[in-house]
Amino acid sequence: MILAYLMTGKSITDMEALLMFDCRRLSGRIYNLRKLHNIETEMITTPTGKRIAKYSYKNQNSSCINKQS
Repeated sequence: MILAYLMTGKSITDMEALLMFDCRRLSGRIYNLRKLHNIETEMITTPTGKRIAKYSYKNQNSSCINKQS
């Protein structure tokens, strides 16, 4: 369910995963998903100053852009 959610182009944080999917350890799920998928991590700062991870699915084809001059 988490992979399908990420593949829609949305990102997810630990708290969002807990509320939406009852997932209590998102980092563990992401670790397993990374074995077969390209999951990107962005560290963000909350309004209270806490740093948390925000995960998103990165399409492998979008990172290869051929530029010609």
